[in-house]
Amino acid sequence: MKKVLYITGVLMAFTLMSFAAAEFFSSMTKVDYVEGSKTLKFTTKMNAQHVSSAINIDANTAGFEAEVKKYVNNRFSVSANGTPLKLTFTGSQVNGESVWVYFEAGGVSSLSSLKINNSILLETFPKQVNIVNIAYKGNQKTMTFQRGKESNEVSF
Repeated sequence: MKKVLYITGVLMAFTLMSFAAAEFFSSMTKVDYVEGSKTLKFTTKMNAQHVSSAINIDANTAGFEAEVKKYVNNRFSVSANGTPLKLTFTGSQVNGESVWVYFEAGGVSSLSSLKINNSILLETFPKQVNIVNIAYKGNQKTMTFQRGKESNEVSF
């Protein structure tokens, strides 16, 4: 019941914010476990203008992808079952107002816990909210991150 109330509250907050004149700062990350390759695949969607402001480079310039890679590597880390994972950047793309960033971590045979540190855009935008959705063997978990709560952990 608490979970339903929490989700309802979050949805209501997003709805109310959509009518506000203030800009909304968020990123969304989807984590998928690929059992065949024992890999966690990460897809992060961010606002292109916000990322450009944070790294001081225009999204349409040649060096943007390299700067986004450095930025994400410095602000997003993962531990599985208490062991830090090495994230491998696999690419990015700018699509209109969004930047999509792709990275992965291999060698994950099973998950009992997943800890994520996510401070993407938090230093640049104090009201930034980062959401991470995790899919693991039919289980879905959601984490939220904001300034002062840059770390979160879930168990499976």
